[in-house]
Amino acid sequence: MKKIQIIKAFLLFSTVAYVGCSEDYFDVNTPSNTAPLEDLRMQDLMAPAIHSTLEGQRSAELAFGNYVQNFVTTGGGAAGQTSADGLWSQVYLYVLPNLEAAKQKAIENGATHIEAIADILIAANIGMATDTWDNIPYSDATQGPDNNFASFDTQEQIYDEVFTLLDGAIAKLSAPDTSGFGLGASDLIYDGDVEKWLRAAYSLKARYQLHLVNKGVVTAAEVLSTVENGFTSNDDNFAMYYNEKNINPWYSEEILARETGNLSKDIASQLVSSMNGDYYPFLGGVVEIDPRLPLFAENGDEAEYKGFVSGGGGIAPDGTDANARFREDGFYTSVDSPLILISYAEVLFIKAEAAFLANGGTTTSVGSNATAYAAYMDGIAASMEMYDVDGADYMADAAIDVGEGALMLHHIMKEKYIHNFLNPETFVDYRRYDFSDEVFTGLQIRSEEESADTEFPGQWFRRANYPSTELTRNEANVLANQQDPVVPVWWDE
Repeated sequence: MKKIQIIKAFLLFSTVAYVGCSEDYFDVNTPSNTAPLEDLRMQDLMAPAIHSTLEGQRSAELAFGNYVQNFVTTGGGAAGQTSADGLWSQVYLYVLPNLEAAKQKAIENGATHIEAIADILIAANIGMATDTWDNIPYSDATQGPDNNFASFDTQEQIYDEVFTLLDGAIAKLSAPDTSGFGLGASDLIYDGDVEKWLRAAYSLKARYQLHLVNKGVVTAAEVLSTVENGFTSNDDNFAMYYNEKNINPWYSEEILARETGNLSKDIASQLVSSMNGDYYPFLGGVVEIDPRLPLFAENGDEAEYKGFVSGGGGIAPDGTDANARFREDGFYTSVDSPLILISYAEVLFIKAEAAFLANGGTTTSVGSNATAYAAYMDGIAASMEMYDVDGADYMADAAIDVGEGALMLHHIMKEKYIHNFLNPETFVDYRRYDFSDEVFTGLQIRSEEESADTEFPGQWFRRANYPSTELTRNEANVLANQQDPVVPVWWDE
């Protein structure tokens, strides 16, 4: 995968809009050195939109990574309600305005491939947004002062739009573009490679189709049909890399913060216990831990990795002191680490789950077909390759290589959970299966001992609240759509 240079200056050339805001907001917050829209090329608008898409996804993980017990607050704290303000700002302040402007320029110039890439990014962003808040502004969300009180579209409407955008992008990318325009270096993901964008569109479509299978809106067979056109190797991963000049935000917030005595986060026991043999004891006498675990966490050179119980006040599941913290030079916590929207391994786990369900599988059924099992094992292999570790012994262990006849849904979802560390897609998976410990082995709700929320004890959070800034600016529409954070979103009902 290409290691690109993130150029923060691109953000200075962004157009500025915000849902439900006023004329004064535009006057105060438009930077004096912002270029007029008519002076900007499509490429100038696309680069910051791509950057903000990945930063927005990270903001979603900051909101939900504690819920799915990837991490805890310092010392084992469980997070309370969230409004995921960072994602809202990225989507509505930076991403959608830039993409709508770039798309209009692409249409005017007949640049169908750039138009298609804009549509893929719009679909990814409104998909993340609706999975976070349920109903969201979209149809009139980028009109700025022309519409200060943007209405909300339902999640069902947003999903229809996601598929419309992705299908349209697939059609455009499958046809030639004779305009002569391309993104080139402004494409921070694929450097203008149209075929990779096409596979990304199919992969994202399969992801969003899978969300609706348990809802009964999409069939598992339809997911399988789509996923066949998705990513074909780790070279296709939708990844954006940082560098020493523009450092990875996880490195900044976790490693640098910890080194300077500021608050950081610790690694939760759900992740560690899924990887250290606690929940899935290794059976071959060769493997002691998942080889990916040392890329995520460090344990102070102690004999065992012990994750923090969510809300447990610093204890591990066995009652001793936990010790797992973000690794200083980890895969996601190095200066030049990537942010990854969706990867080849995830696509394979999507295929494995869809094949398992299409074969009649349930949350407790045992056994599946060759397609499901091959995709499960191929997904693990792709994950090991992405993380650049030797997974041969791990994959040969009978706890992992269970055989087609013994495959269960929890095997697939465990591997997807591990692979998608720090990806907010896990919060979707948890909700799709109602936080089931039959699907996510060992999962227990946060302890209230060290919880930041006492309003909903014993209940899982299932959505974010709308940001207070939007409530101030667009009160009537926000109040008409706001639900308690434990209420399921539409596809989760």
